[in-house]
Amino acid sequence: MIVAEQKPFAEIEERLEPYTRVMILGCKGCVTVCSAGGAKEVGILASALKLARAEQGRPIEITELTVERQCDPEYLEPIAGKLGDAEVILSMACGAGVQFTAERTMKLPVLPAVNTVFIGVAEQAGVYAERCHACGNCKLAYTGGICPVARCSKSILNGPCGGSSKGKCEISEDVPCGWALIVERLEALGAMHLYDEFMDVCDWSTARDGGPRRIVREDLE
Repeated sequence: MIVAEQKPFAEIEERLEPYTRVMILGCKGCVTVCSAGGAKEVGILASALKLARAEQGRPIEITELTVERQCDPEYLEPIAGKLGDAEVILSMACGAGVQFTAERTMKLPVLPAVNTVFIGVAEQAGVYAERCHACGNCKLAYTGGICPVARCSKSILNGPCGGSSKGKCEISEDVPCGWALIVERLEALGAMHLYDEFMDVCDWSTARDGGPRRIVREDLE
């Protein structure tokens, strides 16, 4: 899932300073799972903004709405009839959701309320860890399902480096060496022969340096 966290409240307040009629738009997708932008967070943020404005003697009108996904046009269409006289949309979706919402509400500014941090997993309640850089050139078949780009602090494809010691990364004793994890996994799978295969460098033209990317599935059009 995409993992995000709410922006500092002071930053949100500053961005909303010129407005008195705001729609806070949540998303039931990834940001709900990581407790950053679902219906619960929409309500909490709305209450905090109203309280802050009341203390300043500057009332604010807030409309709260949470859609299934802000990255899907099917779920964005209904918001047009619910905007009322809102002056701005404060989106609690990931960066993709903010942009997609903005594309469909050209006459209203759409501001982000969260920072999109990484693609990851929920290790336990309230603990999220990065697992994927969306590099567009997946190597997981060679590394036992453990990503060397995301799990190695240096994103080394043929590791480990000389700084690894006792299964830990040199940047911190709290960070496991990504390549130690890979070797352990390959050994458990009886697939150490994969470790002997040299991996070519990532073709970054398919990823971050080659954007904006687009996938067209003709079978779904």
